[in-house]
Amino acid sequence: MTDEAESRVDGGADTERRAGDPEPADPDAGAGRPDAGDGGFGDDAPSFGDLSLPQRVFVAAVQNPTRGVVIVGLLAFGFSFYVAFWLVFPRIAAFMSAIGAVLVAIVALVYLISDRLSG
Repeated sequence: MTDEAESRVDGGADTERRAGDPEPADPDAGAGRPDAGDGGFGDDAPSFGDLSLPQRVFVAAVQNPTRGVVIVGLLAFGFSFYVAFWLVFPRIAAFMSAIGAVLVAIVALVYLISDRLSG
């Protein structure tokens, strides 16, 4: 709306209101609101605990993309050191990788057992 349309004196404005008049009904007022019943979440919004791990990672990345970029950069930096470790000390790197694989398997087993016991 321009200043010219607001300052018309001929009474040709789109809607004329006086002080104390109720607000006119706006047909688009409820559009896009979560509680409007038009497909928004409303009270049915999932809690963060109901999300899977990839969904949680996506939500965290959307909320703070800079942190996601820094984490990806740090992972790439660490992976480059892992590759360099394999190139310089292959036997030690193989032994450490085997230990790491056993530890990851133990953690996964504990996770699966605790998930079955709690569910």
